[in-house]
Amino acid sequence: MEELRVPKRRVPVEIVQSGGAVRRVTVFLAENAHFHVGPETLGDLLNGGEEFIPAFDEEARVMTFLNRRSVALARVANEVEAQAGGAEDVTIPVEHQVEITLVDGSRLEGIVSYVRPGQGRLVEFLNERELFFRLLERDRTALVGRHHVARVALTSE
Repeated sequence: MEELRVPKRRVPVEIVQSGGAVRRVTVFLAENAHFHVGPETLGDLLNGGEEFIPAFDEEARVMTFLNRRSVALARVANEVEAQAGGAEDVTIPVEHQVEITLVDGSRLEGIVSYVRPGQGRLVEFLNERELFFRLLERDRTALVGRHHVARVALTSE
């Protein structure tokens, strides 16, 4: 049965739930992603098809299952969420310095970076179907739940 086991790596994540509750959890990411070259990222997990994500709650010391739609944002070390190999490696991304206001009034600042056919406008990127998008903060990467965003404003660099 050991040969059927999918190798996973434990990754610490700060989760901010709708309403502002902050939890420190560990998620389990695959060594190889299904849809791109390289390891699975937190973005892959959050944008996957499963409604509930298994995680180990570090404070309560129990396994928990997070409803991904209740996650307003998830922060992880930059190296964990590094771009997977592929088109991003050979194409210059579009980057925008932004301030994001969540529906609960909290604010985030960082850089939204994306690669789209024809590069596309920021509004087209914000209207994509995936539930989460990447925001490069000063020292971490945040995966922001699109339906928790009230406003995105461009800021000067």
